[in-house]
Amino acid sequence: MLIPIEQLILLCFGFFIIATLYSSVGFGGGSSYLALLTLFLTSFFDIRSIALVCNLVVVSGSTYLYFKKGHANVKDFFPFVLVSIPLAYIGATFRLKESIFFIILGCSLILSALFLAVQTFEIHKSKKEVEDYPNYLSYVLGAGIGFLSGLVGIGGGIFLAPILNHLRWNKAIKIAALASFFILVNSISGLFGLITSNSLSLPWLETICLVVAVLLGGQLGIRISLKKLSANGIKRVTALLVLVVGMRVLLINGLRLF
Repeated sequence: MLIPIEQLILLCFGFFIIATLYSSVGFGGGSSYLALLTLFLTSFFDIRSIALVCNLVVVSGSTYLYFKKGHANVKDFFPFVLVSIPLAYIGATFRLKESIFFIILGCSLILSALFLAVQTFEIHKSKKEVEDYPNYLSYVLGAGIGFLSGLVGIGGGIFLAPILNHLRWNKAIKIAALASFFILVNSISGLFGLITSNSLSLPWLETICLVVAVLLGGQLGIRISLKKLSANGIKRVTALLVLVVGMRVLLINGLRLF
């Protein structure tokens, strides 16, 4: 057992809250899982593996409901996932040095926080407004975000959704469905990448407890109404927390300035 029981209980509670909030807006919570895990674990193999599995558990339920309700269309999503799947796999096969991993992870968390914060300030004249969108951008975005998702264990939806909202690729609900599906396929691809590179490290007790926590939180988040809570407010608070931890990971674990 790598984490003392009292700390594991606290971590499970944090994962439950993250899964509930993130699933309610179409994300898996990978960036925040990574952020929390860096406070309790030192092995980046454990950190990356657990975050990826938890991400996969949450978005599986969300993706199922999006397809069930008719918000998801594989044909529209195909250009994104066509290139992201192999690149997520390749990214996951990289056996990085610990310092390099934490530098990339820290920068990724900081970018995640900024993208999430920016999304809350996007202003659209009309919810139905969709602008022309160059097809090649789908492949470019899918490739870049897919590789990053495999490299650090983030599904990539937290980057993709705000970019597509800014570009007005489609309706918000369809972008959320794409983000969820994007996270799902990249998490699966990244998981296979970790397995084939012998980088998968899942301490069984911690993994089981955290998977149960995110499973419950994810199912709760996609089934209850959060109308009384501001989605933008949730995102801003989450972005602040991820930003703080990302700075800590970059400066202390990565650059070792303190």
